[in-house]
Amino acid sequence: MAYDLEEQEQLDELKAWWKTYGKMVINSVIGLLVAYVAYQGWTYYQTKQAVNASTEYQALLVVDAKDLKGVQAKTAVLMDKYSATPYAGRAVVFAAKANYEANDIKSAKAQLEWAVSNAKETSVSAIASLQLANILAEENNFDAALKVLEAKHDAGFDGLFLDMKGDVLLGLGKRDEAKAAYELALTKLDVQGRYRHLTQQKIDSLG
Repeated sequence: MAYDLEEQEQLDELKAWWKTYGKMVINSVIGLLVAYVAYQGWTYYQTKQAVNASTEYQALLVVDAKDLKGVQAKTAVLMDKYSATPYAGRAVVFAAKANYEANDIKSAKAQLEWAVSNAKETSVSAIASLQLANILAEENNFDAALKVLEAKHDAGFDGLFLDMKGDVLLGLGKRDEAKAAYELALTKLDVQGRYRHLTQQKIDSLG
């Protein structure tokens, strides 16, 4: 097939351009394909992990809380295999509650500490912090409880943290500071919530 002079010049320019940049174009295309396949694979893996973790978590919830071995076994699976999912933190808080009610305080504290540091949901981490601070306060370890409460946490729980901080300060005999914490808690708590009423009662009792 014959080409006219202009077409031949365009073909020559294309050949020259391809000779210079063709390898780079091919490598770029291959790179994009590899990245796309890797992304799809990672997305599939994450989805599969989330589904499996959800199944394990649901199985945990139907275990009798008094069956500590069963609770621990299910929780261990979620911690070991699915720690990157939200279900691991939820499971650990569930297990901590079971241990606390069974009077295994040491295990409960260890689990709550794990949840505070590793839970993927800030709300779960905050709940674990509140429960841990409460246990420490029950042990009269008020300084440690304050340290937990003063650490960074989900702002949506500020009211509850301040209310418990008031309890801890009161345990330390710091009535004025406790009252100030309760009063600040009132500004953070839901106006219609039950906790606000309880906090107000605490303030009233301090005069």
